[in-house]
Amino acid sequence: MLVLSPKDVRACLPMEQMIETAKQTFKVLSAGQVPMPLRTRLKIPPHEGEILLMPAYVRDETNKGLAVKILSIFPNNSLQNLPAIHALVLMLDPDTGRPVAIIDGTELTAIRTGAASGATTHLLSRHDSSIAAIFGVGAQARTQLEAICTVRKIETVWVYAPTDVNIEKFVKEMAGKGRIPNDIRVASSPRKAVRDADIICTATTSETPVFCDTDLKEGVHINGIGSHTPKMQEIPANTVARSLVIVDSRHVALAETGDLIVPLGQRIINEEHIYAELGDIILATREGRTDPNQITFFKSVGLAAQDVTAAQLAMQNAIAFGLGQSIKW
Repeated sequence: MLVLSPKDVRACLPMEQMIETAKQTFKVLSAGQVPMPLRTRLKIPPHEGEILLMPAYVRDETNKGLAVKILSIFPNNSLQNLPAIHALVLMLDPDTGRPVAIIDGTELTAIRTGAASGATTHLLSRHDSSIAAIFGVGAQARTQLEAICTVRKIETVWVYAPTDVNIEKFVKEMAGKGRIPNDIRVASSPRKAVRDADIICTATTSETPVFCDTDLKEGVHINGIGSHTPKMQEIPANTVARSLVIVDSRHVALAETGDLIVPLGQRIINEEHIYAELGDIILATREGRTDPNQITFFKSVGLAAQDVTAAQLAMQNAIAFGLGQSIKW
């Protein structure tokens, strides 16, 4: 049994490689090669928390993988100086079901989620994009920033997190890291953050939109990754209505994210307004951006299929790099 710690996972999942893995994952997903149920949720009322169970089986012409992720979200953990999210991925032999690896899922989730936004930013944002806006300063915000800077030459980053005392720490840690520019600025308001932004990433737990639709620049690309329940909504309904909407999974997005469920309930959009899955763009069965002034919106809810392929890559690189621990099972 291979065991990979958070440090091992970070070393085994370089962002550029993960973005290409994400593209392949979405491709086989939209091609119908991924048995994957909706995530199972268990509420923990005393702590406003929940446990998510996410299994998937991914197969294509040359590869197959089987895994289940268990993820806990306890938003009040900050009161104890603990992360809100903890996760583990259990890898199984796809031919026998035998457990073969236990992998830290917290780092893996952050990296694979960032990679999804990197993939869609590469496919949908304007090539001349140079200004980014990040909402949130947690682990997800960090990998979102890393991913978009991997695929676009970003010169200036605005970050907004009105109630988070860690915003200056975020700036200090991220400025100049890898391909991230030194020029990271703290925005005094959502409007300040988005008004010049070519790319926006929202990585919050908000139940109300984090910016105003009227403040957006024409041609902006938006990655919405925070809303994973029907009550969570980061993106204004009017923005969704005038955007080219791409999702990771049509079925999952319609069941789980308030970014779409809320405007659907208000009859501002209908289900046909969802233009495509990201895999459809990769398969070239649907076009992507067709106009430089078009607003594109990628709604990611996070899929177990992403966990499977990320975990496979982590295992392969761990063996190649000599990382992780091997234990008897």
